[in-house]
Amino acid sequence: MTDTTSTDAFAYQSGFGNQFSSEAHPGALPLGRNSPQRAPHGLYAELLSGAAFTAPRHRNLRTWMYRVRPSAAHGRFEPLAVERWKTGPFHDAPTPANRLRWDPWPMPEAPTDFIDSVVTVAGNGDAHAQVGVAAGVYCANRSMTGRYFVNSDAEMLLVPQAGALLMHTEVGRLHVRPGEIVVVPRGMRVRVELPDGTARGYLCENYGAPFVLPELGPIGSNGLANARDFLAPVAAYEQPTGPVQLVNKFLGGFWSGELAGTPLDVVAWHGNLVAYKYELARFMAIGTVSFDHPDPSINTVLTSASDTPGVANCDFVIFPPRWLVAEDTFRPPWFHRNIMSEFMGLVQGVYDAKAEGFVPGGVSLHNAMLAHGPDAATFEKASSAPLQPHKLESTLAFMFESRHIFRPTAQALGAGNLQPRYDEVWAGFNAPFAG
Repeated sequence: MTDTTSTDAFAYQSGFGNQFSSEAHPGALPLGRNSPQRAPHGLYAELLSGAAFTAPRHRNLRTWMYRVRPSAAHGRFEPLAVERWKTGPFHDAPTPANRLRWDPWPMPEAPTDFIDSVVTVAGNGDAHAQVGVAAGVYCANRSMTGRYFVNSDAEMLLVPQAGALLMHTEVGRLHVRPGEIVVVPRGMRVRVELPDGTARGYLCENYGAPFVLPELGPIGSNGLANARDFLAPVAAYEQPTGPVQLVNKFLGGFWSGELAGTPLDVVAWHGNLVAYKYELARFMAIGTVSFDHPDPSINTVLTSASDTPGVANCDFVIFPPRWLVAEDTFRPPWFHRNIMSEFMGLVQGVYDAKAEGFVPGGVSLHNAMLAHGPDAATFEKASSAPLQPHKLESTLAFMFESRHIFRPTAQALGAGNLQPRYDEVWAGFNAPFAG
C-alpha cells in the first residue's frame, strides 16, 4: 500500500521498498500482465532489473516501464573525457597513514553541469566486482540541458549542501533541498537541473548491495528512519524534442551517445526499483538517557550490506540536532580507533567534536585504525561543562562509513584545499597524570 503526498507542487508516493505504480496518462499502465502483445497507447514495455532474476523476493528489485521509445534505440557510444570523476579500484596514489581534511571545493568559474562538476575524493573496492564505494563532491553552476546521464557502475546517494537539485528521472521528478538526500538506482537515467542556479554537495557511489533500512534489533519496531517518510516520484514524462546526448558511466569510463529524443519518456511504470528522497529532519535520533556515549551506528539512516553480517559495505550515518542529557559523561564523540573507515561531511553548522576548521562543504577522512576524536579545545570545554540537558541545534553532519579503507585520489591529495596542518588539531593536550 502506498500513500500519495505533495510538496512544492511535486507529487510523491511514500514508503521504502514498496511496490509502487504510477501513470501520467490514463490507461497507460497495463493491468494483469507486464508485457502485453501490444502495450497501451503504442508504448513499449521495458524491464529495468536492479537484482539478479533469482534473488530472494525481499531483495529482488525491478521496475516495468512503458515508454515512448525503447531505451535500446540509440547508436554507437564513443569515449568521452570526464577528468575528475574516478572509479575503483583506486591505486593512482599511495594511501597515507594520516588523517586528512579538506576545505570546501570552490565553485567553478566556467559553466559546469553535474557530470563535469564531480570530484572523486576517495574510494575503495572495485566497480567491476560490485564491491565498495566512491565518495566525493559536486559543485555545479549549470543545469543539464539536452544532456542525460546513466551510472552503470553504481547506485548514487547525493547529499545537497548548498542549492537545491531537481532530479528528472525515468520514474519521475524529485525536488531535493539541503537537509534532504536523494538516491538514484544503478542504471536509471537522469537529468539534473539546478533551480537555484548553483549547487554543491556530496556524492556516494555505491558499487555494492543497494542501500536499505538497517535492522532495528533491540530498538524494536520504531525509531531511526521510518519507511513512510521516504518519497518516490510519480510518473512524469518528457516530450521528445530532437537529438540529445546520453552519457554512460561504465566500468569507470565515460561514453557518449546520441538519442533521437529524451530517455525520460516513461509514461507509466510499476515496481520497487525507484529513485527516492528523504528529509533528514524526520530521522528519529536515539541516544542515552543515563550515561555514556552510544556508538555512532545508532544514527544509521541507510546501509549497504557486505558478505559479512553486521559489517557494512557502506553505512550512511547522520549527526542531526538532538538533546544531550548523559550524566557523568564526556558528551562529544570519544577518542577512538576503528576497524571501519570514515568519510565525513558537514551540511550545516558546527560538528560537536571539532571547534574549528571543519566547515560546511568540507570533508574529513579517518581511515581504519587511525586515531581520532575531539580536538583539544573541544575536549577542555566538554570536560568542564555543566552536565545539564543541552540541545545541539543548527547542525547536520554525516558519515559514509565502510569496512573497506578509503584510498584518496591523487587529485584530492594534490588539491589546494587540502589542509596541510590538520594533525595539529590534536596538539596541546596536557598530561596531568602524575603516577
